[in-house]
Amino acid sequence: MRQVLSLSMPAAEAMHLKRVAKKRGYSSLGSYVKFLFQADRDLISETELLKSVRAARQEYLAGHSVKAKSLADLL
Repeated sequence: MRQVLSLSMPAAEAMHLKRVAKKRGYSSLGSYVKFLFQADRDLISETELLKSVRAARQEYLAGHSVKAKSLADLL
């Protein structure tokens, strides 16, 4: 079931969003907003990012890293 949402903002900001949506190839402002919500859902939290960085640092300090001359060496 669909639900209609209403968003209030200054006219200049609304026009800017419409221009951005059109520039990025979206057929409507609504489809652009849906994309933004999906992109937000896909983001990881700061907590998850810090946990990943700490784990990577521990692996590096434990010597579990590979020194490569280029990205091709890793593949």
